[in-house]
Amino acid sequence: MMEDSLQVARQEGAANRYLITGSTGFIGRRVLAALIRRGDDCRSLVRRGDAGPNAMQADLSDVSALAAACAGIECVIHCAGYAHAFSAGSGDEARQHWQVNFEGTRNLVEAAGRAGVRRFVFLSSVKAMAEPGEAYANEDFPGEPESEYGLSKRAAEAIVVDAARTYGMHVVNLRLSMVYGAGGRGNLERMGRLVRQGFFPPLPETGNRRSLVHVDDVVAAILVVAGDGRAAGKTYIVCGPETPSGRQLFDALREVSGMKPCAWSISESLLRRLAGAGDGLGKFLGHRLPLNDEVLQRLLGSACYDGSRIQMEIGWKPVVHLKDGLREMLRI
Repeated sequence: MMEDSLQVARQEGAANRYLITGSTGFIGRRVLAALIRRGDDCRSLVRRGDAGPNAMQADLSDVSALAAACAGIECVIHCAGYAHAFSAGSGDEARQHWQVNFEGTRNLVEAAGRAGVRRFVFLSSVKAMAEPGEAYANEDFPGEPESEYGLSKRAAEAIVVDAARTYGMHVVNLRLSMVYGAGGRGNLERMGRLVRQGFFPPLPETGNRRSLVHVDDVVAAILVVAGDGRAAGKTYIVCGPETPSGRQLFDALREVSGMKPCAWSISESLLRRLAGAGDGLGKFLGHRLPLNDEVLQRLLGSACYDGSRIQMEIGWKPVVHLKDGLREMLRI
């Protein structure tokens, strides 16, 4: 499903000497594999462990190591980051967001600019925007992020755009909606496992809308914007072709798992009472419980984004539909 986009990127002049950060992570390893399949020359930057040939081990705070990693590189794809998007968190979590997502990105993009790197793609998040509520939010949606994660990503986007002006680089920020797929460790992957085990409650239909995107579409978008001059200096939302409600996700997970349709649902009022109790008990115990008000908002509330700008300006669009993506995620 991704090969057409890869071919477009090659035809439009994509660089053939890449540095991929976070190449052992969920998205980064798929980016690296796609480039290798395409025949491109790649270097990986990892924080720890053995990432195979042409890998360098370094931290994003190590400026000299970043300079060495960027030497001879034409395009950096910056997938590494610290992701913990809950609004409440410890002081240490807040520091990690700023040290990795902001300071690390600043160190890397400046090292890339000084090394003469021509192209830089930064993986940001829709959490770098204000929460849309019931709105259908595009890249110009007003307001500020609510979490330290979102604030650090938003600040990093600005640093990347500044580097374009300073060093003359082709830079692109991609604001990813919830990314899912096989090997992911996010909310949807956890929900899928619980649904298949019969432990996830049948959600009520609230008419909410949630944007999400399969990891294969993310990889295709990355490689297209890296090689398309029309994307230079732009920030794009990347989301999939559907915006299901929490209940629709629940039903789709059951369907692709071969389970019978569920004819009933737990009431919204009961879920809210249970979430409130989870908040109180979590404060008493000193740690977040699996069900609380914020988790419930992610299940029953809306977070819907308009990903049409990237399609209108450079012609890229997602191709992985929800049920196909869920089957791949569950390896069915």
